[in-house]
Amino acid sequence: MARAPCTFRQTDVTRAVKAVTAAGVNIARVEIDKSGKIVIVTGGAKAELSELAPLDAWRERRRGQG
Repeated sequence: MARAPCTFRQTDVTRAVKAVTAAGVNIARVEIDKSGKIVIVTGGAKAELSELAPLDAWRERRRGQG
C-alpha cells in the first residue's frame, strides 16, 4: 500500500507558530488535520518565570536573549 502524499511540511508549521508568537499570542497546541489544515489553539497568559519548572524558566530566559 502506497503512502499518501504529504499535505503539509514542517516549515509550514514552523512559520505559522513563529507568526503567532511574534504577534504576542501564547500557543496551547497545534492541530493538523488530514487535509493539511493547520489550527493553532491559543492559551492563556504566559506563566511567570517563578511558576515555571527550572528548565522551562531557563528556556524562556534564553528566548528573551535571542
